[in-house]
Formats: sequence, C-alpha cells, structure tokens
Amino acid sequence: MAFEGLSSRLQEITRKIRGKARITESDLKEMLREVKLALLEADVNYKIVKEFIESIREKALGQDVLKSLTPGQQVVKIVKDELVELLGGTESKVNFTPNPPTIIMLVGLQGSGKTTTAGKLANLFRKQGKKPLLVACDVYRPAAIKQLQVVGKQLNIPVFANEQSKDVVHIAKQAVSVAISKLNDVVILDTAGRLHIDEELMEELKKVKQSVKPNEILLVVDSMTGQDAVNVAEKFNETVGIDGVVLTKLDGDTRGGAALSVKKVTGKPIKFAATGEKLSDIEIFHPERMASRILGMGDILSVIEKAEEAFDLEQAEKLEKQLKKREFDLDDYLTQLRQIKKMGSFSSLLKLIPGMNQLKDVKIDDKEFVKIEAIICSMTKAEKRDIRLLNGSRRLRIAKGSGTSVQEINKFIKSFEMTQKMMKQMKSGKGGMKNLMKGIDENSLKNMFKK
Repeated sequence: MAFEGLSSRLQEITRKIRGKARITESDLKEMLREVKLALLEADVNYKIVKEFIESIREKALGQDVLKSLTPGQQVVKIVKDELVELLGGTESKVNFTPNPPTIIMLVGLQGSGKTTTAGKLANLFRKQGKKPLLVACDVYRPAAIKQLQVVGKQLNIPVFANEQSKDVVHIAKQAVSVAISKLNDVVILDTAGRLHIDEELMEELKKVKQSVKPNEILLVVDSMTGQDAVNVAEKFNETVGIDGVVLTKLDGDTRGGAALSVKKVTGKPIKFAATGEKLSDIEIFHPERMASRILGMGDILSVIEKAEEAFDLEQAEKLEKQLKKREFDLDDYLTQLRQIKKMGSFSSLLKLIPGMNQLKDVKIDDKEFVKIEAIICSMTKAEKRDIRLLNGSRRLRIAKGSGTSVQEINKFIKSFEMTQKMMKQMKSGKGGMKNLMKGIDENSLKNMFKK
C-alpha cells in the first residue's frame, strides 16, 4: 500500500491533536517534530521537509481558528492543505492537441515500468474516447518490442514497430505518419531506458524530441526507489525537459518520499499514478485526494468514479426495475458482486472510505468472494429467489457442491439478510452509489466480515 508507513505515522499524530480544545506553542512544537521525523523517514527531501514544517508553523500560530472547528481540527486542516500543495496543488491533465495526433513520449530508466505504463495510458485514453497507437522505440533491450506487442494484443490496441531499423528517430517519424493515415489521435512513444543516466541515452531522447516535437514528455518513475527517483526526475528535466511525471508501483511497500518531493524539486506535476499490476490499474493523480488518503480521511470520489466505470448502466437500470417489483435476491447479489470485483480488491476500496482504515479488527480476504460465488452457483433457481427454502439438508448439499462448510453457508446467509435490509432502505434514483457509501459504517462492516 502506497505511503503505508508515512500514512500511519501522520494519522497517529493528527489523531492526538485533532480533539484538543486548546493548543499551546509547546503542543505545536511537539507535533511538528513528529511530523518532521515521519517525513524524513519516508525519504522526503530534507530541504522540502524544513520548508513544509515552517509553513505549517507560521499558519498554525498566525491564523484565527474557524468558528466551526476546534483549534486541533484547524491545525489538522492546515497540515492537509500544506500536504495538498506539496503534492502539486491541483490536478494536472494531459494537454491533448486540437490538431491530432497528440504525441506523448515516455522516458525513464530501465525497470521503471515504461512499457506497461504505455499500455495502461493507452487503455485509459481509449476509455476517454481516444484512438491510441503504441510505438516501440526501445530497439536495445531484448524482447522490448515483443513485450509492447503482447501488451497491445491484450488490450486490442495497435502497436507500430519496425524491427529492421535501429534508428529511433526514423521509427518515431514513421509512427506519426502511420497514426495520421490510420486516424489515431494519440501516439504513445515507448522509448529506451538505461540502468543509469548516460549521455548517449539523453542525446537520443533529445533527437526524438526535436524530430517529432511531442506534445507531452512524461517521465516514468519507480516510486519504490525513494529519493533516487527525485534525483532521476531532476536530471531528466534538466537535460531533456519533461512536462509531467507518472509514478509507478504505488501499490508497493513504498515510503512515499518520491511523490512528496518530485513536484517541489522539478516544478513538474505528477499526472498519473500506477496502483497495481493490471493494465487498468492507473489513475489520474489528484493531489487533494492523495493527501486525504495519506491522512486517513478517505477518498469517496475515487470510489464513486471506479463504480461508475465498472458498473454496467443498463444492468443497473434493469436491477432497479426488478427491485421495484420484487425483493433483492441472490441472483441480483451475484450480479452486483461481479461488478464490484471489476473495481479492484475490496480491501483496497475500503481504504478509500473515511475511517475504514482504522478498523484494525476487520480482516478482509478477497478469496471470500470466490467462496460466495461458488455457494450461490451451487443453489437452485428457487433457492436463489427465496433463502427461506434453505433448510438443513439443502445447506448440506450446497456446502458439498461449493467446497465449503455448513457454518460458512450460515455465515453468508446471515450477511446476505443484512444486505437485503440495507437494499430495502436505499432510495432509488440519482446518487444511489453515494447513498450506499453513506450507509457503510463501522458496525455493518464488522458484522459483514467478522470470523
């Protein structure tokens, strides 16, 4: 989980001060000392940490407390606002040209994840209505071209490659011409990397830049490399010139220093964050949402966006009509479960809901959903429609058919009965997903997942 160590430290610090009705200069000094240590341990640049702490100190001592907040809450708000600013302030989007194709050039060291990122970005842009073309410009690394072709095939996105040529500038020019002829409005150049920065690499990248004049040069950075990632970003920006950063491997056990330092050091925004291994695991980087996640305040907007993307509107409308006629049954439940699985792991989604990351005794194993699917699929149509039919012998038969136990069947049925009650309470119409999120509280989650 991204920022796990930093996040838990900062949440503990803000929890101590949040409820205080009065904050002394001594309280503030102690809090800032702990914040400083947490940031340094997360591998954030020392100079940036110093400026960050000083800015909080000035605002916390000099600002009038808002009437609706306690002094402790006001200090937490200041910390969050400064964290948002450190992460870039506002969301920075890709500048698509009005005269296509938009050319996006990916640069970075070998192993940073450029090829996979190229596929992820192409997939994301296609969802936005674009028609992308992937271009294999790495002619040095063995199987680099093949890797991009495999990614393109998985996504059903075209890949341009010229395996007979070693002239990267020529390949890039050819690709742009092909894109124009095939009406591809986005061209993504997957360039070569090295194990470390060298002059030969930089010269090649500068030549490609001069020849095809990309609209965006995005630096792909492995966030797990910590402060080294910031040094790489600084060097690429000085030599080639970059327009933004893509942070990869944010799902790893990273301390978060790269994300917190890169904008301040380079002046260039983080535009995207790769959050997993799947080709759909990439998202636009929102500084405010990320700051909320780090401080344990949740990120409901991201959950809603994931839901809107994963949920089939036609199926949702069909389900709504069915619910008006009859009760929510196990077939409906299975349909919803399969759509929720498209959003990602349930444990990762819960971390985006305010307060849920503090439920230490709630352990969620996504394998449980595989069991639930097997249990429902082992039932007859009549049993799915009416769980009151499930007597002892039927439950034993279902347990054998699904490879589970009667106890697990009983636990699931009890959980489903709670879901039925919740569905009855939910209002239909707009904001259904938001209403569902509001309905999730600590007790319902504990009951749903308790062993």
